[in-house]
Amino acid sequence: MIGKKAIMGITGLIGIGFVILHSLGNLLIFRGPDAINSYSHFLKNTGELLWVLRIVLIVAVILHVIAAVQLTRQSRAARPVAYVKREPQAATLGSRSMRWGGALLLLFIVVHILHFTTGTIRPAGVLSGQDVYANVVTSFRIWWVALFYVLAMLALGLHLFHGAWSSVRSIGVSPESPEPLHHRLSLALAILIWGAFTAVPVAVFAGWVR
Repeated sequence: MIGKKAIMGITGLIGIGFVILHSLGNLLIFRGPDAINSYSHFLKNTGELLWVLRIVLIVAVILHVIAAVQLTRQSRAARPVAYVKREPQAATLGSRSMRWGGALLLLFIVVHILHFTTGTIRPAGVLSGQDVYANVVTSFRIWWVALFYVLAMLALGLHLFHGAWSSVRSIGVSPESPEPLHHRLSLALAILIWGAFTAVPVAVFAGWVR
């Protein structure tokens, strides 16, 4: 079990690093088409490095999901009889939503790749291979697309709130805290990343970004 928790922690930190960089890149949309399109062009021109990063992220997600499923099964096997009355006590909303939130995020990752990376899903019609700004704006003008992304980012924020501090604890960097509700850095990180991602679909749908 310790090994599986370490895998969860390491892959979780890889994911956190990725979403921080990704959220900063997304915010370039507020600087206009040239900024975010240039950023996209730069990423595509990294060639093999981009594919290495993609493979690392895909492997990290797969290992994270496998470890999460295995730990859940072990936890249930160790307690075959459920509590008569379950009281969360010190558990946070983030920790209680890890399973359903993780499932929603997994679905979101697949949809997001099929939407903006491969162009397989096209809710707004044909996507441009070069104009990322136009793709984002035309997609998030559709209410159900914007809503899906907003809900997914809510799940991401809750996942990060619990996952950020539990990841470093899982790999032994941080000792277990007697006050799990007082992880202000994790809360601040979760709010900032959630806000950065959510701002884009909300701004487009509201007409602030055209």
